Amino acid sequence: MSWIPFKIGQPKKQIVPKTVERDFEREYGKLQQLEDQTKKLQKDMKKSTDADLAMSKSAVKISSDLLSNPLCEQEPSFLEMVTAFDTAMKRMDSFNQEKVNQIQKTVIEPLKKFSSVFPSLNMAVKRREQTLQDYKRLQSKVEKYEEKERTGPVLAKLHQAREELRPVKEDFEAKNKQLLEEMPKFYSSRIDYFKPSFESLVRAQVRHCPFPGTCVLSCPTVPALPVLHPLEFHGFIHLAMPSPQIWSPELRAWVGLRCLGSFCSSW
Repeated sequence: MSWIPFKIGQPKKQIVPKTVERDFEREYGKLQQLEDQTKKLQKDMKKSTDADLAMSKSAVKISSDLLSNPLCEQEPSFLEMVTAFDTAMKRMDSFNQEKVNQIQKTVIEPLKKFSSVFPSLNMAVKRREQTLQDYKRLQSKVEKYEEKERTGPVLAKLHQAREELRPVKEDFEAKNKQLLEEMPKFYSSRIDYFKPSFESLVRAQVRHCPFPGTCVLSCPTVPALPVLHPLEFHGFIHLAMPSPQIWSPELRAWVGLRCLGSFCSSW
């Protein structure tokens, strides 16, 4: 058998019921997981918006490079198509910027604000733990004097130890009760807090899509795009579009596929 030394300064009496300690650990564990998930979501949203902007900026750069291609001067039809593509990419870049600004205000900033609560919560838990250690130390001190022979000096020290223990015990019980009441409430509030942000995220994706049915380019050869319907797919919102194989040449030019097809044999 392995020898387990006595724990110095630990009371024999169970000062915190195991069920209470288990409930506390469970609730705090849920909040720690929520903190990690919130930080990860905030980081991923920032990456997503940065990628969106980088993509649209790259598309504008491609269309600008195509416009400067000598082939545009030689082929009026190609120039018309590339001009439509350039207009579409600039419109997409503008929509992306508006979308990112909205996501920043309605999703990323609320996530950041929500994350700012956790340092205060962790500090409150740390203070509770410090008070608990003081409580255990003083309780052990009281038990030590209670086990000794009841002489005058021992009784005086026992009385003093109990007086020291009382405010610490009350302080711990108050901290423990407050956290046990507030942690579940805070955890439950996450749904009501995040729901408007996620709804705003979906609305931003749909509202700032560069291919809505009412969007018509100034180029007279480019018709209005068909109405697109949002579809739910594995938790994400996608916009239904007709197959590229049945797009008209003008529509293909609008989304920049035909001009890329000049360099791709698959088109």
